[in-house]
Amino acid sequence: MMGSREEDFLLLSGIQHFYFCKRQWALIHIEQQWEENVRTVEGQNVHKKVDKPFIREKRNEMLIVRSMPIHSKELGATGVSDVVEFKKDKEGVPIQGSQNKYIPIPIEYKRGKPKQNKSDIVQLVAQAMCLEEMLLCKVSKGYIYYDKIKQRIEVPVSSSDKQEVRDVFSEMHHYFDKRYTPRVKTGPFCKSCSLKNLCIPNLMKKQSVSNYIERKIRE
Repeated sequence: MMGSREEDFLLLSGIQHFYFCKRQWALIHIEQQWEENVRTVEGQNVHKKVDKPFIREKRNEMLIVRSMPIHSKELGATGVSDVVEFKKDKEGVPIQGSQNKYIPIPIEYKRGKPKQNKSDIVQLVAQAMCLEEMLLCKVSKGYIYYDKIKQRIEVPVSSSDKQEVRDVFSEMHHYFDKRYTPRVKTGPFCKSCSLKNLCIPNLMKKQSVSNYIERKIRE
């Protein structure tokens, strides 16, 4: 159990930052630094469609809850699930205000398209683990809705992915407890990072060799 006290819980959404770049995660979650860019603003606009807390809808055999607070003592994490669909199922769990039983299915909304890395997947799996712990049930799948392709992708919740989430949160807690910010490891992903000017301001101002030569020729 990584953080049994609520004051030690990490933000659930941080696992995606950590997967993208450990230094970015530390700058945001340890040093409390943040800057907006086009991608972050677009992401906020996408979430405005679902960020309506405590609103419950009923559609046929399904209950839909938006912006549902979730947490896990095992992971030492807390956060909000964009949408949780509760599908009617005899093998499910009882829901307050309903005589039926339901299986929870987490839905995460993303601004772009499916990524090559697993950052979106581990975030969704972490949400599933929170729901399992809170509701004492098994969550076998979830969905990620990508705004750019206007489609949601089914994500199976496997035991190997759950273990990966545990390992990642263990490392996150280790860094957070030590207040340790990893050093810069630059790559192509730095160009799309909202914190590039805070993280490596001098490096980002450097010219390429071709631009340097072209400028000298013009002089």
